[in-house]
Amino acid sequence: MAKSVINNELYHDLGDEWYKASDHPIALLRKEATFKTHWILDQLREFSPASTRVLDIGCGAGFISNAMAEKKWQVCGIDLSESSLEVAKKFDRSRQVQYLKGDAHALPFEDSLFDIVMCLDVLEHVSDPAKAIKEAARVLKPSGIFFFHTMNRNLISYFVALKGVEWFVKNTPRHLHVYSMFIKPKELEEMCQRAGMKATQWTGLRPRLNGGFFRLLRTGVIDADFEFVATPSRAISYLGIASKR
Repeated sequence: MAKSVINNELYHDLGDEWYKASDHPIALLRKEATFKTHWILDQLREFSPASTRVLDIGCGAGFISNAMAEKKWQVCGIDLSESSLEVAKKFDRSRQVQYLKGDAHALPFEDSLFDIVMCLDVLEHVSDPAKAIKEAARVLKPSGIFFFHTMNRNLISYFVALKGVEWFVKNTPRHLHVYSMFIKPKELEEMCQRAGMKATQWTGLRPRLNGGFFRLLRTGVIDADFEFVATPSRAISYLGIASKR
């Protein structure tokens, strides 16, 4: 059987649908970004936004970069998709985010430049996640914080995060995710260790089982009531922190 190739090209053609679609899995990513932004900012309460440099690797259309910039964080977003970066700039109400084209495997920055580095919903899309994590660590200052989010690799994540989206969300493209590229928490922890970082905090994510969730199952549309919540289980996907030694 031929190995599936992940479809990263789909992000180039979304345009404003990044922010407006409700019948496409990009709406799930947008809902996840809302949860992640609140969770990340809660972890950064002791930091001063005005003096903290943040790098968002694989920022896409800037869901989290733009939300943080509105709260005065000094954010740089990097992505390979130029069209997605144009959407990010368009929806940047702060007009303060620096958006650049660049590769997670070879970041165009000097060492130890950023206080915070984020790599969210990216590691399961790149050919060499360990190299991407090593690059994130390289540009992170000593004692800096690395935020990560990715998909676990097991039968639960296969049926919920991969097949469930294909079955229940309208307009899901082929090979949106590839199961073999999902990353077990232990594997990610070891990648961080090899890059000189120590994972110190983890939380799982899951949909809230409310009306929005059950309407999605019936209609294939992600509506305003759909949301993600934290869970102790990392079975589906997980968000966490590593600190640079």
